[in-house]
Formats: sequence, C-alpha cells, structure tokens
Amino acid sequence: MARIVECVPNFSEGRNIRVINAIAGAISGVAGVKFISAEPDKDYNRTVVTFVGEPNAVVEGAFQGTRKAAELIDMRAHKGEHPRIGATDVVPFVPVAGVTMEDCVRLAQEFGARVGAELQIPVYLYEEAATKPERRNLSTIRKGEYEGLAEKLSDPAWAPDYGPGVFNAAAGATVAGARMFLIAYNVNLDTNDVRIASEIALRIRESGRVKKDAKGNPVLDAQGKKITIPGSLRAVKAMGVLLEAHNIAQVSINLVNYHVTPPHVAFEEVAREAATFGAKATGSEIVGLTPREALLIAGRFYAPEAKGDDALMEAAVRSLGLSQLEPFDIQKKVVEAQL
Repeated sequence: MARIVECVPNFSEGRNIRVINAIAGAISGVAGVKFISAEPDKDYNRTVVTFVGEPNAVVEGAFQGTRKAAELIDMRAHKGEHPRIGATDVVPFVPVAGVTMEDCVRLAQEFGARVGAELQIPVYLYEEAATKPERRNLSTIRKGEYEGLAEKLSDPAWAPDYGPGVFNAAAGATVAGARMFLIAYNVNLDTNDVRIASEIALRIRESGRVKKDAKGNPVLDAQGKKITIPGSLRAVKAMGVLLEAHNIAQVSINLVNYHVTPPHVAFEEVAREAATFGAKATGSEIVGLTPREALLIAGRFYAPEAKGDDALMEAAVRSLGLSQLEPFDIQKKVVEAQL
C-alpha cells in the first residue's frame, strides 16, 4: 500500500495572485508531491492549499511553501477577517493511507524543527502533536493573533516548541500539527426552510444545544449555568444553511473524525431527524476530497453484497445521493485517486 499524507497549509495572503502562485509553485515543484488546489479568500486575506504525497515529499513541500511565504508575505502589512498568527499560519499533516497518526506527529516535529532552525520562525505544535494540553486547540495558540505575538513570546509559558523565542516581525509564527482527515459533508433537504436545517444541526452536533423551557428560555442549573443537551453524533460540527443556487436547505457538517462518525452515519441521522419535521434528506455532497475508506465504509453498510472496492464506492455514491447537485467523480474526489 502506498504511504499517503495530506497537508493543508494556510497562508496569510488571499488577494495577491502573484504571491499565491509563487507559494503554490514552490510546493508543486517538489518531486513526489501531488498539488490538489489553492483556494484564496479575499475577505479572510488567506489561502488554503491542499496537496498530498509520500511523507518525506510532503514535509519538503510544506517547508518550501513556508520558505516562499516568508520571502513574500510581510505580516506587518497584513489585514484580514480570519484569525492568524503568521505568514504560514497553520500546517496540519493528515494520515490518509499506509501511515499512522503517530507518523504524522513525527512529520510535524520534523517540519517544525527545520522551520525553526533554517527560517528562524517560532513554531508551535498543536492537536495530536501538542507538547502541552493547553496547546492542543489551535484557537488557544492563536489568541492575541499576530498583533499580540511579541507579548506572548515574552511569556516563558509560551516559549515555542521550535525556533527562536523572539518576535519575527515579518513572518510571525507558524503552528504545525497532526490531525484526522476532515470531511466537509453537507446533507440536502427537500425544503428551503433553513430553520429546520439549523435545528437538525443543533440536535446532531457533538457540542449539542442549550436546553429550553416551554417558553423558549434557557434552562439553568443550580449554579446558574445553561444546561446543554449533547448532540447525537460525536466528532461532528454542524450548522444549517440555505443553498440559494438550488433553493434548498442543507445541514452543513464537518466530520472531524470519519472513523468515529462516517458520512453514512451522519446522513442517516439527518434523515431521521428531518422526518420529525416532515422533511426528507434527498442527497448529499462532499466539499473537497474524501479518503477512499470513507466511501468503502458506506458501501459496506448500504450494499454488503457488492463485490470489489469499485462496486462498494459506486454503491456509496448512489445511496448517499452524492451526485444530486453535481456529478460526483470518484477520480477527482477521492484522495488516493489523485496520485
């Protein structure tokens, strides 16, 4: 089996196409890297890049992209809506096939050590690679953002994991880590009432919803804190949205660990909740890429009699209605098929 790692670095530039292309070129020029996409956002002033490859090639691609970003992005002039801490803001390594989370932790460490030593950029490790519990959450590391980074670095508790503990005014700092593959998965409803989609999202997401009384007021516990009803699905974030182009409501879902909650489980739970409102789940879509395994799991659920991986994936695409809004091309949507 091929050893495949996905890397999804976020760079603090979403408006200057010359800079974006230069960073993308630095990454795609590394042998063994398959460049998937660069998705800039002008309001966020940020670009999300996706590429995959063998572990060593992916680390090299991430380093070359980080070096190019440090050359071309000056954080002293950066403004944008999205929280950020550096020119190369965050670099997650994601196991796809033939590698473990522990392998990706080591890749994050290797990347961080090199960036710190060669580029003199402070590097923090997060998620599964975190060296301290308080550093697991990306938002905690980003607190204060670039503008508060100099003060953060002056606090011994926030000494970087790699690189100098001094403020790099131009490049800021970088956060690197290892995490599970996140599948952006949306379930379509046969209604344009976004309130239904929003209520379903509250019911299924792991963080749950606030308990309310008959009048709609939050119910408080003995300490005066709001009581929360846990959602039905773990490792799931969700919200309701209106898809204006198709005039339908969607339950927009992030499956942060598809081994815990795979797409077909989310689809069936949304369908069950939709029925309580007299609505139906008519299909779904995957935004971006998905690991092959996620489709195989769904195929085994819907068509256990299917023979071979191709038949299982086709059964998953059909049963989940993944082609309802636009054709689902396995060759373009499955990570492993990109290599």
